[in-house]
Amino acid sequence: MQQATYQTETNRYAKCVEVSKRIRWDIDDDLIRGRQFDFGHKFLPDGLSLIHELDFLSGEEQRLLSQIQGRSYANIFGLVERFINAKVLEVSRDHWLGDQTALEALIRFSDEELKHQEMFRRVERMIGDGQPEGYRFLPDPNEVATAVLSKSTWAVLALTCHIELFTQAHYKQSIAPDPELSDLFKDIFLYHWREESQHAILDELEWSREHARLSEAERDQAVDDLIDLVGAVDGIVQLQSDADGDYFVRICGRSLEEEQVQRLKEVLLKAYRWQYIVSGVQEPRFSALLGELTTEEQGQRIGKALAPILQ
Repeated sequence: MQQATYQTETNRYAKCVEVSKRIRWDIDDDLIRGRQFDFGHKFLPDGLSLIHELDFLSGEEQRLLSQIQGRSYANIFGLVERFINAKVLEVSRDHWLGDQTALEALIRFSDEELKHQEMFRRVERMIGDGQPEGYRFLPDPNEVATAVLSKSTWAVLALTCHIELFTQAHYKQSIAPDPELSDLFKDIFLYHWREESQHAILDELEWSREHARLSEAERDQAVDDLIDLVGAVDGIVQLQSDADGDYFVRICGRSLEEEQVQRLKEVLLKAYRWQYIVSGVQEPRFSALLGELTTEEQGQRIGKALAPILQ
């Protein structure tokens, strides 16, 4: 039975290697291809930005807000890939003198995450060239990574799996079907999605492998660590949604009423919580795996911690 399980896992690692080789892409030659962002189009779709809830904004203002959100969306992905890459390199150590197929899969994962970080740095510079000065991305990637990596590997892999699964859901359900988006922005997340699809499989394998080696007490502590990490993500989105609201108010070209500014920031926070927490929690593949790796009592603790965010 153990041999059959080992072979199944090796085959899954091997499939990730095969797909990684087949879909490999270059930032300049395959993705950007000399293009610039078209600011006559939205960047983030309504299903993620929730700008349709702000009916006091004109169509042009809604488009501007989607572009600001799109800028932060790309920056937050660049931020989380800093700690994801560090953790992937760390867990690859377990395969150094073992399954070389698994090792190759994780090294390719790391290489692709480094490429994604560079891609999102390019996105920030390119969008920045087309928007007024004053935008601020407040979280520091290295500080966030240091804080995240201080938690248990189980919790970090759980958060990583959550992120890479909602990335796929966002693209397939919201970004791909929206004809109003900038072509370049859309392509960025198409190419990102292609590689993240393999990363999510590796996340599942490594999370399950880590789970198997922990004691019950260690697993219970890891659940508390995961709750802490979700709280930290919520702190990031609160910080950035407020900064993005202030930036929009400064550059939108008219004075908004106090009630409108308040509503703007409420919707931004709701949108960012949906993007980075709620959509992942509700993703069936993630919720099923989390259910397999936690007890009923642990699941209730997680649900209690999430309740204020889900509301």
